[in-house]
Amino acid sequence: MGDEVDLLERAIGYTLGSLRLVSRETLPRATPCRRWDLGDLLGHMDDSLLALSEAADIGVIALDPPSRSDPADLVGALRERACHLMGEWTSAGDAGTISVAGSPLAAGLVAGAGAVEVAVHGWDVARACDADRPIPRALARELLELVPLFVSGADRPSRFAAPVAVSPLAGPGDRLLAFLGRDPG
Repeated sequence: MGDEVDLLERAIGYTLGSLRLVSRETLPRATPCRRWDLGDLLGHMDDSLLALSEAADIGVIALDPPSRSDPADLVGALRERACHLMGEWTSAGDAGTISVAGSPLAAGLVAGAGAVEVAVHGWDVARACDADRPIPRALARELLELVPLFVSGADRPSRFAAPVAVSPLAGPGDRLLAFLGRDPG
């Protein structure tokens, strides 16, 4: 599970940089996530980080998200939660399996899925703040290998838009984003 936790740590590091771009003025801006403004996206990220913490801490992810942070300082809460999350996953060691809505899933897969979620939403945050912050090439390449395990045709169009066509010469970050229905251009 060490490789997946390393991916999660790198994804969190990248996303923490994107969170520095957020201000009160940027919260109502549109994001690459359909129907979500930046405030909505940050709330979703809070739910995701809470679920990942729950997985590392007690080995369970429920479908009903736990209670959310105070929206008045959601960015600060996200930063704190992300740092705490890394400590939980690092100390979890070989967590074995995690119950996701009652079904067992390898802890490494949960950490890998979390890394994809965290990194791509970090890119979404930067995009909403009009910043060009590509997902680091090595991180994107590793996430691109994992993402077909987590996203299938059954996830489209409800959770993800249809893949976006990109040049065959596109880098791994652009291919990752395009696979998840985002226009990297």
